[in-house]
Amino acid sequence: MSTKLNANTAENRLIELGIELPQLQGPVACYVEAVLDNGLLYLSGKGPLKPDGTRRTGKVDSEVSIQQAQEDAYQAGLNLLSVIRRELGSLDRVERIVKVLALVNADPEFMHHPRVIDGFSQLMVDVFGESGRHARSAMGAGSLPNNMSVEIEMIVRVKP
Repeated sequence: MSTKLNANTAENRLIELGIELPQLQGPVACYVEAVLDNGLLYLSGKGPLKPDGTRRTGKVDSEVSIQQAQEDAYQAGLNLLSVIRRELGSLDRVERIVKVLALVNADPEFMHHPRVIDGFSQLMVDVFGESGRHARSAMGAGSLPNNMSVEIEMIVRVKP
C-alpha cells in the first residue's frame, strides 16, 4: 500500500512544498478578515507580516528591490492562505482563486507592478494548480498602511 501523498489537494501540496502557514494576527482596525457570501470568500487585504511580527517597509524601487517585493508578495499570500484555512477549515475547500487586487507601495516612476505580484500569483498556482490561476489587478499606491511594501486582497470560490 502506497503512503505517497495525493498531490491533487492543496493541503498536500503545502506539505510537498515544505510550506508552513503562519499563525494569524487579527485585524488592526474595525473590519473582519473574511466574509463568506453565496459561495464566495472575500478576503481583506493582507501585507507581508512575517511570523516574528516584522515586515519589510518602504517604497519599491528606491528602498525595496523588485526581488524583495516579490518575496513580500509571497509572504502576503501565505498570510491570506492562513485566513482561508481558518475560515474554511481546509484549503481543500477552495474551488478557485477568482480575483486578486494587489497594491505596491511604489515610487511614482515605477512600472513593474505585475512582476512584483508574480511572487503571490506563483504561490497560488503552486498550491492550487490551475484553480490558482486568477484574474488580477496590480497597481501602484502612494502609500500603504505601516509603510508596508505590498498589500493583497482576493476573492475565492468555495466548493459547495
